[in-house]
Amino acid sequence: MDSDAWEIIHIPEKPALSPDHQPTVKVYASLIKPKFANTIVRIAPLEDLRHVKRVKKKILPDRGETQLTVILCLAPEHHDHLNNMPPDVQKLVDPYELSPFITQVCKYAAVSKEEWEEQSKIWPTSFHPPTYNIDGIGGFSEEDTQSICKFMRVVIDMAVSGHKPLVNAAVIVDPSVRRIIASETDQVYASSAPRDNTSAGTRPFKETGEICLNGILEKQNGSLSAVACLNPWQWSLQPHDTENCSQWHPLRHASMVAIESSSARDRHLFPNSSESFRPDHVQPSNTDSPAKKQKTSSQSPYVQIDSGEETLRDPSMERPYLCTGYDIFLLLEPCTMCAMALVHQRIKRIFYAFPNPTAGGLGSVHRLQGEKSLNHHYAVFRVLLPDDALRQMTTV
Repeated sequence: MDSDAWEIIHIPEKPALSPDHQPTVKVYASLIKPKFANTIVRIAPLEDLRHVKRVKKKILPDRGETQLTVILCLAPEHHDHLNNMPPDVQKLVDPYELSPFITQVCKYAAVSKEEWEEQSKIWPTSFHPPTYNIDGIGGFSEEDTQSICKFMRVVIDMAVSGHKPLVNAAVIVDPSVRRIIASETDQVYASSAPRDNTSAGTRPFKETGEICLNGILEKQNGSLSAVACLNPWQWSLQPHDTENCSQWHPLRHASMVAIESSSARDRHLFPNSSESFRPDHVQPSNTDSPAKKQKTSSQSPYVQIDSGEETLRDPSMERPYLCTGYDIFLLLEPCTMCAMALVHQRIKRIFYAFPNPTAGGLGSVHRLQGEKSLNHHYAVFRVLLPDDALRQMTTV
């Protein structure tokens, strides 16, 4: 497999911006005497712009004195009047001899040194490089790239094999041992359920430098309407066989089914540990709790035996906590529902081949990987398929 033809792109927490075109917001600021600086910062905290330094220091060359300017609070975007300052800030003007004016600061924290350097030309900001260490953020080794190519090939095979029209496919992998944990496709429709392959609700989209997915589907005489994540409401528009309704469900997107399959596998491999994972048996929040440990060690708790089945290496070993430390490979970017489910499952990395312009949760419409309020964050990568992989999708 020629891994040089594959390109793996990290999808960052926020859209890429030119370093010299940083979004800004208006703030009220004022020159201030040094003896009042700490008091003002303490009295009027600025919670919404933590990356911005509250006080800007400037050395006056002609006098050799230090001039301090402090940010007081956010200013209205469409008003430039000083009388729009909040009353509690206005009360500080006279006692602390302030002379308020409106200026601009960068709206978002810098994600690169280049951004930080440009931001600091407007107003000093802080730059904190990512402290987490997720393999691939800084590039992949040849061995890792080969592995990613292999699993993405599996996804392509699943998505096009026996499925007309195309469906999404999901493969969950334990990267420590490069073993597939679960592999599933969309199960929104029963195999005999009719599907509208000419749905006007599907928005065509082009990919820069590669064949567009709709072009592949035209050669397959298929449609994007059956891809659950791309059309999360399409199911409600379809006629269904109510006698066989147990075979399909609107929430059974590929990622959701793979999660369910992974859970079933854990219950099979760890039959005696289910009691400790019941909702009414809350695990301690201590970081030493086995349930919270990431399963990233190369020592897998199970081994492959001659019959092709898996068995426990050691019955005393703890059951892994959900999908902690695992990767998932998808043909299409997951919708926000699936992306959030993968947060709850503690997935470590997500790889997908095609974006989802209608409901994508990881770059196209939303960016859950950049939502700071979530208690877990994963790394997201786009895998650009080489020509031979794209041809594979057109010749099925």
